[in-house]
Amino acid sequence: MKIDLGDLHAFMAVARAKGFRDGARASGGSASGLSEAVRRLEAQLDVRLLNRTTRSVVLTEAGEGLLARLGPALTEVEVALDVVNGFRDRPAGSLRLNVPVSAARLVLPAIVPSFLAAYPGIRLEVIAEESFVDILAAGCDAGIRYDERLEQDMIAVPIGPRVQRFAAAASTAYLDCHGRPQHPRDLLGHACLRGRFAGRTPPPWEFERDGEVVRVDPAGPLLVTLGGAADLIVDAAIAGTGIVCLFEDWLRPYFERGALEPVLEPWWQSFSGPFLYYPGRRLVPAPLRAFIDFIKAPANHA
Repeated sequence: MKIDLGDLHAFMAVARAKGFRDGARASGGSASGLSEAVRRLEAQLDVRLLNRTTRSVVLTEAGEGLLARLGPALTEVEVALDVVNGFRDRPAGSLRLNVPVSAARLVLPAIVPSFLAAYPGIRLEVIAEESFVDILAAGCDAGIRYDERLEQDMIAVPIGPRVQRFAAAASTAYLDCHGRPQHPRDLLGHACLRGRFAGRTPPPWEFERDGEVVRVDPAGPLLVTLGGAADLIVDAAIAGTGIVCLFEDWLRPYFERGALEPVLEPWWQSFSGPFLYYPGRRLVPAPLRAFIDFIKAPANHA
């Protein structure tokens, strides 16, 4: 049976996006073209892969099985084809990264523009999300995570700042009205604006000073899913709703313009910076190798 690779890619685009229109936007194709490709694939396989309604597209059991095996397999095909990149003066092709929103906001802006200028033949796609995914199954070449979330069989390369801090902050108006905490446990008497990862309980706020670590689990009027919604708790803090705790680099611009005031700064806890990680059991695609070499270069390492 001869299956068109384009039809397989079309199926993956629709399956991952859970819709033909979203799949078209992600793949740069058309919804009608994807629909025809999936219909052609189903006809060749003689099995339904997607259940379609006017409102949703849902994988069948056969579709789920195909998607689970297809992602890694097509990645290997792309890697095999990528061997020809070694004969180019400059690497070319696609590089797909899965990163947390914090890395997309705080780490990549200092790297991506100069990398793309150095390698005009590379097309970079960044998927920013907070869920923990299998990067191969998701069709990604590499990801960015912190060391406690790295999988053991991955190769990890430092990227971005090597030391970061969590910072607490509130508006001056809020602190003038409710008082300025002097110890992390004082936060238990304040309105705290919390975040959590999808499907998980909010992590405690952790502070450290002179070797003493204090963890608190304060209450507050607002809880968001970490990621894009983190801006909401920052905006609420600026408006005087309560105290927020996020990456220092995320809050630094608001400190500089006076929209927020640091809280408990002597207690802000430091932690090691993020890593670029990728599987070490296969040939590294040329665009990924170029990116690794770029971030390893001292002049490009923040």
